[in-house]
Amino acid sequence: MIIVADSGSTKTDWRLVKNDNEILPFNTIGFNPYFITGDSVIHELTNSELLKISGDVSRVFFYGAGCSSLENNQILQKALATFFKQAKVEVEHDMLAAARALCGNEKGMAAIIGTGSNSCMYDGSKIVDNVKALGFILGDYGSGADIGKTFIKAYLEKELPEEISVNFMNQYNLSANDILEAVYKKPLPNRFLAGFNLFVLQYLDHPFIKEMLENRFDLFFKKNICKYTDYQNYKLSLVGSIAFVYQDLIGEIAKKYKVEVGKIIRQPIDELVNYHLKVI
Repeated sequence: MIIVADSGSTKTDWRLVKNDNEILPFNTIGFNPYFITGDSVIHELTNSELLKISGDVSRVFFYGAGCSSLENNQILQKALATFFKQAKVEVEHDMLAAARALCGNEKGMAAIIGTGSNSCMYDGSKIVDNVKALGFILGDYGSGADIGKTFIKAYLEKELPEEISVNFMNQYNLSANDILEAVYKKPLPNRFLAGFNLFVLQYLDHPFIKEMLENRFDLFFKKNICKYTDYQNYKLSLVGSIAFVYQDLIGEIAKKYKVEVGKIIRQPIDELVNYHLKVI
């Protein structure tokens, strides 16, 4: 049996592929090595349904946000090998997962816009160029965390239209101190900020919110897409919850930069499983 896993900063989608090709789904929290320790990964897995089959897995293909360096990959490699004791474990960046899920064996541009954001040029087998993702503090333009951060700044700085501000206060009942503590003191502030997209979506047609979103996606194209040589000659495909729900707005911005948009999917896991079933 093999396992294919795709981990963002918020959640991890797992697929167990049995020897008869039956596929079973599992879910855990996200395992981003910037925000979680190896011990925490083992603890989470031990308290999940994956414990029942951990000794029967022969290969693990794990793709994760934050898995962009040898040091980070080793954190997860060690934890996963400890848990899946009989398995050969491979840890790769979630950007490669997106490229394989979106493009398969064809050339193209692939992007993730979920809790975080990233992009790459893909030659049909490997990533050949990548604009460095800098995380939700320094980058992640257009991501859920970026949109949430921009929205909450406007709320705290009293720049939101009054109707939106009052409804937000009534719905969330968060003081400024509550927000600042969640961002600066509590774990996973990117996930906290991304959570405000549920509220932002309620006002998608409001001029203030629409302009805010257009500005964030415009920055995504400027910072993440336009940096690639001949970017207008490649189709851009996207994966992620934010890309999926805001795909019409993203399509409008793409036209501005003369970029053709290809496939947009909410999550890569099922296409990723198909990829591995073809290459194993």
